[in-house]
Amino acid sequence: MKIAVIGSKGLPPNQGGIEHYCAELYPRMVAQGHSVDLFARSSYTAHSWLHQEDFQGVQVITLPSFKLRGADAMITSALGAIATIGTQYDVIHFHALGPSLFTSISKIASSAKVVVTCQGLDWQRAKWGNFSSRLIHTGEKAAVRFADEIIVVSEELRSYFSKTYDRKSVYIPNAPASFAESDPNFSYGKKLGLEQGRYILYVGRLVPEKRPDLLIDAFCKLKPEGWKLVFAGGVSDTKSFAGQLLEKIANNRDVVFAGELWGSRLAEIVRGAGLFVLPSDLEGLPLAMLEAMQEGVPVVGSNIPPHQQLLGSDRGMLFEAGNLDSCIRTLDWAIRHPEARATMAKNAQRYVQLNYSWTRITEETLSLYESVGSLDSGLVVSENNC
Repeated sequence: MKIAVIGSKGLPPNQGGIEHYCAELYPRMVAQGHSVDLFARSSYTAHSWLHQEDFQGVQVITLPSFKLRGADAMITSALGAIATIGTQYDVIHFHALGPSLFTSISKIASSAKVVVTCQGLDWQRAKWGNFSSRLIHTGEKAAVRFADEIIVVSEELRSYFSKTYDRKSVYIPNAPASFAESDPNFSYGKKLGLEQGRYILYVGRLVPEKRPDLLIDAFCKLKPEGWKLVFAGGVSDTKSFAGQLLEKIANNRDVVFAGELWGSRLAEIVRGAGLFVLPSDLEGLPLAMLEAMQEGVPVVGSNIPPHQQLLGSDRGMLFEAGNLDSCIRTLDWAIRHPEARATMAKNAQRYVQLNYSWTRITEETLSLYESVGSLDSGLVVSENNC
């Protein structure tokens, strides 16, 4: 099959869940004999327009974009949809709801089948203004209308499309990335003033819907003796919000902002954590949480449905989303009960190993491509019950 990918910033994956998803999925497809073109943003790749680069067999094609909040994704996605018209692709795969605004171009002007993956309801994210949210919501409606198949990464999203649009979707979850080897001496962590097993870790973008502010407030009120709080993540169109976070902890030496981490440094900081915490109000199926679970790190999360799906049945600890007191109580209990949190971490690690595999995800996605390609017209209504 010849596959086009639209909606990713680019490869290799320096940031973003979609980029890591594409880096895991599409090289595996190429290894099985398929051809993949991924349309990337020049603002991300730093290459000239129409530059082509090979990433593990995936052809990454850089298209024009501009460093304007929200606009670069839309510009590149529109150009990507137009660029596919002259090539005989079998499948055009859009990632995220904003880029899906242009599924109509591919559906009308191409013979390829159109697939959309929804990683989350992006129009609900706090970083977007009213106009951007409405535009992304329109992309969601376009996906429902024009996509031959919609993939969702959580049971909550499958329920959403069914209840909201009476549209069936295919549930294919995310899987954690394989971490690099890390320094057994914990050298980088020591440079940050950290002690293995004695810090709470947040990995992710510093955006309002992920609630890093709630975690800071909980940690500062709890003041767990001998523990630190570490943030590993970048800023995504939310510099003013990140500035407010820095002001909150300006004089607190127990809160560390490590910035974006990759490779062995990220692996070292994740593996050394005593607790991984994700206090989000909104998630699809968070890769960062899956990665922490895979590494055997105890996990605490807000009780939103995707977190309940991952952490239920004694695989982690949940607190009421947005509730500061509940967050404080849960963190306090976790810190005071090391044996219980270690047991939960082992349960979570086994659960991820059994249920979230990139090999399985690749097989299920290729199977979907093949099934949708066998249709002459219309929308696929079959449902994957994996």
